Amino acid sequence: MKPVVTSRSPFRVRKRIRFSHVDAAGIVFYPRYFELYNEVVEDWFAAALELPFDQLVDRLSAGVPTVTIACEFTAPTRLGEDLDFELRVAELGRSSFALLVDAHAGTELRLRGRSTLVFARLSEHGPLRPQPIPAELRGRMESFLA
Repeated sequence: MKPVVTSRSPFRVRKRIRFSHVDAAGIVFYPRYFELYNEVVEDWFAAALELPFDQLVDRLSAGVPTVTIACEFTAPTRLGEDLDFELRVAELGRSSFALLVDAHAGTELRLRGRSTLVFARLSEHGPLRPQPIPAELRGRMESFLA
């Protein structure tokens, strides 16, 4: 499913649960949820913020590493099910931003997450360094404030 982008509402994307996501019991192995969560963030950057990760890295020499992440897994998700993810911006700071991500299968909540990411640029002589979120990017993020 192609991501649905609407202003002033959550970013939505559907993910099919594949064999690579599940354990021997046929349910999502919890670390895979974090991979799916990251895919949703990457989809949001590409579709809604118009800044795919390859451009973020190549054009801006930047990244958005995760500082904190917490998830509540409310019910198991099985092989072949579709999860509908919704992403909202909870907080928008100078260089960091907090995201709320929920995933539902039908009407049943399966995952509720919150993460903080930081906009950072690559340094010639060291690791990523936090930088102010560029104004154009910040403006697009504001459309998804919860």
